[in-house]
Parts: sequence; structure tokens; C-alpha cells
Amino acid sequence: MRPLTDSLPKPMLPVATKPLVAHTADAAVDGGASELIVVVGYEAAAVREYFGDSYRGVPVRYAIQEEQLGTAHAVDCASEHLDGPFAVLNGDDLYDTASVRALLGADGPVVGTYNVDDPTSYGVFELDGDVVTGIVEKPTDPPTDLVNVGAYVFPAEARDWLDVEMSERGEYEITDVLQRVIEEQSVGTVAVERWLGCGRPWELLEANEWRIGELDRRIDGEVHPDADLRGDVVVEEGATVDAGVVVEGPALIRSGVELGPNAYVRGATLLDEDTHVGNAVEIKNSVVMAGTNVPHLSYVGDSVLGREVNFGAGTNVANLRHDGQPVQFTVKGDRVSTGRRKFGVVAGDGAKTGINTSLNPGVKLSAGATTAPGESVTRDR
Repeated sequence: MRPLTDSLPKPMLPVATKPLVAHTADAAVDGGASELIVVVGYEAAAVREYFGDSYRGVPVRYAIQEEQLGTAHAVDCASEHLDGPFAVLNGDDLYDTASVRALLGADGPVVGTYNVDDPTSYGVFELDGDVVTGIVEKPTDPPTDLVNVGAYVFPAEARDWLDVEMSERGEYEITDVLQRVIEEQSVGTVAVERWLGCGRPWELLEANEWRIGELDRRIDGEVHPDADLRGDVVVEEGATVDAGVVVEGPALIRSGVELGPNAYVRGATLLDEDTHVGNAVEIKNSVVMAGTNVPHLSYVGDSVLGREVNFGAGTNVANLRHDGQPVQFTVKGDRVSTGRRKFGVVAGDGAKTGINTSLNPGVKLSAGATTAPGESVTRDR
């Protein structure tokens, strides 16, 4: 997710009306969880401030993972709080509530499974009928098309099985704990109807497409009579929509937003708190994070703009390759396919563009990066 996570932890990135991790917490609470134990690292203060000691009436406790040494290590950090059977959910994944409810209501240890067309990039479950017999990481010849989505219910004794050996990638893996459970007990499956792992910026777009698409029209802010809001548009109290604005839902305009005049917003767009989108600006299918300004004469499509970004007048984002191939993006030094025909830019917190800047598809602007007036940016900055 870098550069978006240089100063904001991934689970706290915005998805519709709340941080990513809060959607997982909601699914757990709605699914019947009696307590939430949140394992945190450097994001401890931000997470504690959001959840407090109780979330929607459910007690919240915290465990600190000072080093990121894998999922089994994370659960081990929380082990002092575990008493009886327990569930584990990834805090940076989205799950549909009905599936989490089925998972938490299962009789005995279970894993969540999700059907994909190409499972070769995932951990894939081996089955004997309805019983899990093993898990294979990124197999070239997958035994099933059911992949691991990081959703488990473990028996109480699994708390004593967290001392696993470090894997080849230098982590303590929860799947090794699962293998021990499989050896000791019968492990069933729960089919997850909808799931999304949010590890990369274009998946944050997809997460917002999902959650914003679930919102019903609500207009609580100040909307000029000459604005045109079409479909499922949410304007929160404290937001201002000026004359000449057209918004095609689904779209979420959060408190403190100043939108317009004469702006065009469309396609599962999030304008987060205190953003400013001004005259003759078009925003399409994008996430614009808190405090960011796109004041005038600009186009932003299929992009993620971090906090306190400022786009100079006439900044235009290209989001489509001429050859029609999926746009590529740099992840950990390698160019990888986003799988999206349209994808624009990712700008880290505090990035600023000069007037009339042009940004190529798949360009990354680091936190605090700047461009010169009239510059054409074709490589990461």
C-alpha cells in the first residue's frame, strides 16, 4: 500500500464511512463475537482512539505486536486474552457479514474458504469430502479452487500450539498452527460468499466500490438548488455542494467537504473529510483522502490520493494505456499488473503537483513529492 501507509497504517485507510479494519470488526460484532481483541503494531494509538474500550457494545482489548513476525506471532501476542475457542480474522480484509456469522456459529474448528478461478497465487485447501486435510501455498497444480481468506475458528487448545517454527520467508505462520489442529481434530469449512484482501492500492479502490455501493441515498449537508445529485449519493452533515455540481452515485461526500462549483463526480468515489474539489474538476471512481485539495481545472480518474495532497490547476491524470493492456504499478520494486484496464495514480500524503502537470497511468507519487509546472510524469517520483 505504500506510499499511502508511510504514516497511516493500512487497516486505518478509509473505506466508505470508516477505516478498513472497522468493517472487519463490524462483521465480527454482527456475527456474534462477544469480545474483540485487536492486535496492533505501530498503529496502536490510531486504533485505540477509534475503537476505545468498547465497540458497538462489545468489549475491546488490545495486544501489542512490536515486530511484524507473522500471523501466528500476532495471535501469540494476544494469547493471554484467549479463553476457550477463538476466531481469527485479518484486519485488512473485507468479509460479508453472513459468512462471518456462519463461521462464528460453526460447531468446532472451521476455516473460511473462497472460490476463485485461478488459485495459484493463494494458499489452497486440500479436502477429503468436507474435511480439511491440509493447505498448499501457491500451488502450480491446485488440489481445489478453494483459497484461504484468513478466517478461522480455533479450539481452545490451539493457544498452546502457537510456538511454530519460522517459515522460509521469516515469519511464524498461522497456517502451521492450522496444520496442527488438522492433525488433532476434524476441521470443517465455511464458504465465504464475498471477500476482498486489501493489500494494494487498486484493492482499496475495489473495497470502496463494494462498501460505497451498499449505501442508500442520504442528503444531510448543504446542497445548492442548482446542483444535480443522481442516484445513491450520500452528502454528510457539514458538507457543502455548490452550484453546477453533478454527482452520479454511488458516491460518498463526507463532512467538511467543499464541492464545486461546476464539478463532476462519478463512479464509486469517496471524498473524505475536509477535502476540496473545485471549479471544472472531474473526479471519477477515486478515493480522495482527508484534507486533500483538487481545486480547479483537473481530472482525476481511478486514483487514490492520500491525505493533504494538493493538485495544481490543470493537473490531469491518465488512467488508460493506449494498447488497452492492464495498467501496471510498482509493488516492492517490481512492476505488477493491477488487472485493471483503467487505473490512474497513487499519491502519498502531502504530495503536490505544479499547474498543468500530466500524470501517466500507474504512476506513484511518494509522500511529499512535488512536480514542476507543465511537467509530464511518466515514472514514479
